[in-house]
Amino acid sequence: MHRFKPSFWVLLICLALGLYAYNAVTPKWVEQKTIIQVAVNELGQYSYIQADQQIAIDEIVPYGESPLRQAALDQLDGDPQLESQWVVETTTNNDEPLAYSVLEASKHYGIWSLLPAFTAVCLCLMTKEPLTALFGGVVVGAFMLGKFNITDGVLIPAFATTNAAGILLLYLWLLGGLLGIWSRTGAALAFAEYTARNFVRGPRSAKLVAWLLGIVFFQGGTVSTVLAGVTVKPLADNNQVSHEEISYIVDVTGAPVASLIAFNAWPLFVQALIFVPGVAFLSTEASRLSFYFGSLVFSFYTIFAVLGALLLCFDFTKFSGKGIQQARQRALETGQLDAPGANPMSSAELQTSHVPEGYIPHVLEFIIPLSLLIGIAVGSFILLGSPQVNWAFGAALIVSVAIALFKGMDLAGVIDGIGDGLKGVVVASVILLLAITVGGISTESGGGLFLVELIGDELPYYALPAALFALSMAIAFSTGSSWGTYAIAYPLAMPLAWAIAQSQGVANPELYMSICFVTVLNGGVFGDQCSPISDSTILSATTTACDLIDHVKTQIVPAAYAAGLSAILWTVAAVAVA
Repeated sequence: MHRFKPSFWVLLICLALGLYAYNAVTPKWVEQKTIIQVAVNELGQYSYIQADQQIAIDEIVPYGESPLRQAALDQLDGDPQLESQWVVETTTNNDEPLAYSVLEASKHYGIWSLLPAFTAVCLCLMTKEPLTALFGGVVVGAFMLGKFNITDGVLIPAFATTNAAGILLLYLWLLGGLLGIWSRTGAALAFAEYTARNFVRGPRSAKLVAWLLGIVFFQGGTVSTVLAGVTVKPLADNNQVSHEEISYIVDVTGAPVASLIAFNAWPLFVQALIFVPGVAFLSTEASRLSFYFGSLVFSFYTIFAVLGALLLCFDFTKFSGKGIQQARQRALETGQLDAPGANPMSSAELQTSHVPEGYIPHVLEFIIPLSLLIGIAVGSFILLGSPQVNWAFGAALIVSVAIALFKGMDLAGVIDGIGDGLKGVVVASVILLLAITVGGISTESGGGLFLVELIGDELPYYALPAALFALSMAIAFSTGSSWGTYAIAYPLAMPLAWAIAQSQGVANPELYMSICFVTVLNGGVFGDQCSPISDSTILSATTTACDLIDHVKTQIVPAAYAAGLSAILWTVAAVAVA
């Protein structure tokens, strides 16, 4: 008699629990307040600045009259009638405006809110098959929210978003096409051979080049991951560096470096979330940006994570965990870059070159498109304020195709190469789309809100930094998004930290706030780096041809070491500033 695997029963139980939550659990509505700086424009209208544009506000009501305030939501029967509302809070003495805010109502289902993410992560680890695991999380979340028409109610709305379209354009068409054409022309192999002759002398220097590229590509998590992974994979393969090692180095120099060497979009995004009324050093955009950079001295997790990867480059693996140690030993002794039974994220089409007979590859076929790619990404960030990644990859692909045609490759060969590239990343693109869908369902079910509510303002001041770190880690790991975590956690964590600092008499409240600020920043980075449903985690495995679950399991151990040590140091620092 056929026996079902444990993963089948886990999925079945989670589906039943999702149906139970839909039928028996009443959601709790929670007030979400975002404080925004408001001014009066030349027409006498209240307005605010968003994306360098002045936007007028139609109506502002007193906070005490809003149906979206928590006191009104606690009495609510059913769903709120409004999605959002501008409110003003005033002083009790002379009715002077104290703060302007946008109120929204969000709901959570208590511990049940974590069920979709739990299902996806649990099935990923049990089956080592992310496609079905993520889809299982989507189905469980849909059942819990009462969206039983999964195709029309969940998948099509999620896949029809701008974010999903961007993934298909960049990671399927542009990245896949570029990898495919480099495989067909032999450009990547030529670069690997050139670098090996001139710079790389073995596994150590190959890993060091990967680490240095991660530092150079500091513009953002996914951008850095793709650029570094695409560049270093052929070097690592030629020098017997295991795919687990190289994917870990690529991933750990993505989001951690982007948040630490933060001459990119990170500070601009985060500063808008950390305004606290009455706190002078957070009162203006300039002061919040200064606060961001001044707080990085306490960014222990990102510092330890990046330094840990550097130590691995020199084969110091004491804190790397058994998984990476065994992978390194296996690659050196047997030449096997993947573990037995591994299912690499990048398909066989991208693992070998298919150079036509008579075509002579040249290293410039790799260097010129890559330099153009980096130049456009970094230059557009400097000039426009955000890296135009699609422009960068599109230009690199066009130039690579033009070089191949100019050198004599026929059009059919170019099209075949691009087609092989698309086939090589199509599974990873689908996984990315499903990961975003699971993250969206987790947000809709209120997983992050529930976790935030677990921390109350009665917590001792010295315990708050580690608690905020654990909280943001859990949110980011469950949703696979650092920026999504910040949007949930910062508007709640920063006022909470200030209230605790004032009520418990912290002697240096600004330094204490810096510590609490960095714990949330680093917690989001940890989850973005380690979650199996994070885009940067998936892309690290894709661009280095590593098994996704092998990548997650091996990198989470050194990440946990860095997290544990960081939590201790934050606690000590909180006591020191008190």
